[in-house]
Amino acid sequence: MWSYEKRLQFPVKITTTCPKTAQLIISQYGGPDGELSASMRYLAQRYTMPVKSVGGLLTDIGTEELAHMEIICAMVYQLTKHLTPEEAKTAGFDAYYIDHTAALWPQAAAGVPFTSLEFQSKGDAITDLTEDLAAEQKARTVYDNLLRVITDPEVREPLKFLRSREVVHFQRFGEALERTKETLDAKNFYYFNPEFDKQML
Repeated sequence: MWSYEKRLQFPVKITTTCPKTAQLIISQYGGPDGELSASMRYLAQRYTMPVKSVGGLLTDIGTEELAHMEIICAMVYQLTKHLTPEEAKTAGFDAYYIDHTAALWPQAAAGVPFTSLEFQSKGDAITDLTEDLAAEQKARTVYDNLLRVITDPEVREPLKFLRSREVVHFQRFGEALERTKETLDAKNFYYFNPEFDKQML
């Protein structure tokens, strides 16, 4: 179970200004596979989940994803807090700088702003948990890609921690999917919505 404390789940201590790195990492804040969409996805899906323990898991992981969003925001902030306009221009961070200076704003690495279309809540336990499994794998892939191109150990350590949590969440959602399927008719759980079509249970 995740519980919130007034400190980051993993420490972030970045001492070198690097807007180019910030521009890459910000994708895990507001990109299609980022921590913001993950938290919103799980905290929305929990309400209609038919298995109470799985709803609890979604609450726990959704809350932890908010903590991961804090880590990403701390990283972007520390990478840009001493940014000069010239550094922003040289690094290709100038368009972001014009709109937001060094404030945090959710977007993908390519500059596409965050939208609620980044996540889904279908009200179907099998559909939602399958999406959750895919979401964790997609986020892990983004962290893999970031770790391939970023060499600064001060940046890499929090990224490695966040990547490891994607793996754990994937495992928990796999267990949750099996637990949910155990409560359904094994002949039918792929053919109807177990949350809505209750007469078929």
